[in-house]
Order: sequence, then structure tokens, then C-alpha cells
Amino acid sequence: MKRSAFFISDGTGITAEGLGQSLLAQFENIEFEKLTLPYIDSIEKAKETVKKINQTAEADGTKPVIFDTIVNHEIREEIGQSNGFMIDIFGTFLGPLEAELDSKSCYTVGKSHSITTNSNYERRIDAVNFALDNDDGARTRHYDQADVILVGVSRSGKTPTCLYLALNYGIKAANYPITEEDVDDQKLPAPLKEFKHKIFGLTIEPDRLSVIRNERRPNSRYSSLKQCNYEVEEVEMMYRRERITFMNTTDYSVEEIATRIMVATGIERRAK
Repeated sequence: MKRSAFFISDGTGITAEGLGQSLLAQFENIEFEKLTLPYIDSIEKAKETVKKINQTAEADGTKPVIFDTIVNHEIREEIGQSNGFMIDIFGTFLGPLEAELDSKSCYTVGKSHSITTNSNYERRIDAVNFALDNDDGARTRHYDQADVILVGVSRSGKTPTCLYLALNYGIKAANYPITEEDVDDQKLPAPLKEFKHKIFGLTIEPDRLSVIRNERRPNSRYSSLKQCNYEVEEVEMMYRRERITFMNTTDYSVEEIATRIMVATGIERRAK
């Protein structure tokens, strides 16, 4: 079964996408054709959007699902005239919230992602720069500033997780690759010993690791299942010997990996 879904916003569309994707993910038996339409901030753009929705409805033979975070009431009403099933995120929640707080919303476009009003913005940018500067063990002299240091074999998910933690939560995350030489010695690499309390280990199923590595270096020793089996088995042995908390990333998205790391380490999950 296939349906179309629109994420519509008069801002970036990030909020509409985030909530919409989370809700649609609960319907595993349906394949969704997804389209994000940001900056629908005028009646003219709204009318063009309605045309797209109606054309999609006619082509599909079913109503597209619409997730919107449009602040402007007139634009929202225009979109509401389309032949889609509309889930008005702001309209649904702002009214009851205004009543509970006894205060009117400012109805400002892009408020949740504003730079000038978001006190965490600079901290997140600093954390991203930290993650990039301390990626893949390139530098270790700033590990004293790290909130967490992710370790694991090559291609186990360290870099994307560090960047996600930085960009979304302002967490300074460094990462250090555990090489074949490290697992052969079964010793924690020297640059990490002083910061063992900050270390969190990642591991992955060998067959999945082999697939990922083959995309980078096809038919190499590095990507062979035998090599992947060896490295994963040895690094997990190292984690247990050194009493390093670790998780298997195979079946988790970067969002889930990051959340589990924060829960396991007790790192504060700061609001964006």
C-alpha cells in the first residue's frame, strides 16, 4: 500500500518533518511518498501548494496526508481547502496551550529554530567544530574538554553520532578508532587511558560492518567478513576487559544511538 505525505511549513519545515516522520513510522505496512515544502509564507505559494496536493490526490486516488506547522491563519485555511487529510500541528496544540498558560502565542514564523532567541545556538556550533576537530583520533590534546569520547572499529557509527550529539544537543563528542593493532594488543590506546571515564564503546554486527566497508573499499581485506568478525570480537573483548560501557549500533538509527549514549552516560539532554 502506498500513500503520499506532505510536510508543509512557512519556515524550514524541520518541525513538520520531525513530527510527521515519527507518526508515519508507526505504519510499517504503508509506503509513503514524502515531499517537504518549506517557506510557504504567502497566499500565492499556498495556492500553488494546494494545486500540488490536489494533483497528487487525483494521481493516487487517495487523500495525501498533510503535516503543517504554518503560523499564519489565512495561509493555513488556504491549505485546508485542498483534497488532503490535514494534521494542523500548531493549530491543534497552540489553542489549548494558550488557554492553560493564560497567554497568547506570539505566532512568529521559525521561532523554534531562531538564532537570536536560542541561547544554545552558539554552544551547538562550538560542539560541531569540536566534533570535526576531534574526529577519528586526529587530535587528542583537547579530550579534557570532551563530554564523551566514542570508540569503536572503523565504520561502526562514531562520526555521525558525534555530529548528531553536537548539532542537536551541544554535546562535545570526540571519537577515536580502535585499530587492528589495538585489538591485537588488547590494550586501551595510550591517548585514551587518562580519559577512560569519558569513553563509550560502539560495536556492530560483523556482516553489517562488512557491507558498509565494502561500499568504501570493495573486495578488500579491510571489508572481508573474516576481518570484520575478528575486529568486532576482539574490540568487544577489550570493552569487557576494560569495563567500558558499549552498545551494538546495528539496528539503531543515529538518533537512537545518541539517545542511548546520553541515557547510559548520564549526559544532560539539553533542549534545543
